[in-house]
Amino acid sequence: MDSAAPLPAPAQGDRTRTVLVGVDVGRGASFDPTLDELALLAESAGDEPVARLIARRKAPDAALFVGAGKADEIKALVQQHQAHGVLFDQALSPAQQRNLERHLGVPVADRTALILEIFARRAQSHEGKLQVELARLQYLSTRLVRRWSHLERQRGGVGHRGGPGEAQIELDRRMIGERIKALKARLERVQRQRNTQRRAREKSGAFRVSLVGYTNAGKSTLFNALVKARAYAADQLFATLDTTTRSLYLDSLGHAVSLSDTVGFIRDLPHKLVEAFRATLQEAAEADLLLHVVDAASPTLQEQRREVERVLADIGADEIPQILVYNKLDALEHAPRVASDWIERSPGRWVPRVFVSALHGTGLDELRSWIGRAGAREGLSPPVSPPNPAAEASTAGIGQSAPTT
Repeated sequence: MDSAAPLPAPAQGDRTRTVLVGVDVGRGASFDPTLDELALLAESAGDEPVARLIARRKAPDAALFVGAGKADEIKALVQQHQAHGVLFDQALSPAQQRNLERHLGVPVADRTALILEIFARRAQSHEGKLQVELARLQYLSTRLVRRWSHLERQRGGVGHRGGPGEAQIELDRRMIGERIKALKARLERVQRQRNTQRRAREKSGAFRVSLVGYTNAGKSTLFNALVKARAYAADQLFATLDTTTRSLYLDSLGHAVSLSDTVGFIRDLPHKLVEAFRATLQEAAEADLLLHVVDAASPTLQEQRREVERVLADIGADEIPQILVYNKLDALEHAPRVASDWIERSPGRWVPRVFVSALHGTGLDELRSWIGRAGAREGLSPPVSPPNPAAEASTAGIGQSAPTT
């Protein structure tokens, strides 16, 4: 196997120039042919994507994931663009990652490592930081390497320096194992405190509503618009990670309901991260109503909806009543002609769909009305037979963003 001399690491303060790689292995596996989401993730982590490469294989290569030929093409792109690292849109095994680093001469990371790093940077609460650290250590324990924003700038690059001896590796693994054990114990204490707070809210009889949705769908912006809060919101992936709960007063009910903003979901969310955030996601699993926020202007909104539904099923929240909130009407080329309608969530299961612009406040009164109906236990089943296909004409612009000017 070829090896390459390492390229110079980026200067202090410079963005890490990265080559993005996606591999379509077929068989129903999720695949982004544009690599746009990986590019957004990279930018969220402070990297600068400089080139993209798509490969197609019947199955991943055991040694290099993409095979020797494509690995040579990636090496050429790295040298051409003076890149400092390579990001894969799929998960790599520890052996594949090590082999690629030796072959390419630069650090290599996968989607899982990238998401974990972003979560580590964005977590603000004590519980969130503990959960992210636990997920990262569980990931690192299998490979004992980190993304290039850490080791290579201090020690010359992952995969290129003389590696530690087996005794040191075993020592590191033992230290990581002890830290994981300590983190789990601390998280159990924090989770007991959260459960106590949750039980107190249950005793108050408050109707509990949770915002869920794909990352960057506008959940925090909608949360702020509904409850006049100041939760952090930005046009970026995983802008907020920690659950925030506020009271939302509804005139139709004559009292307030409890509204929680939760962490956003994403395709191929690392299983360990879902596991570590289970306590935070429990807010959604124990809610009386879910507001599933969808980016109405996203060309992949159906795939994003399915991914959120998959995670909801994973945490046992798929049977909770739901209102689909199609957000970002201001970004649509053609706005729907109705304020709300019904949509088939799954075969035979219809749920209300409300069209809003959290940024401009459009449709929020309609949404409050639907939340009030749910809070009054009126039910969210369609009062008549499911909508006929002609009704789709009123929402023909969904999933088509407005042209930029």
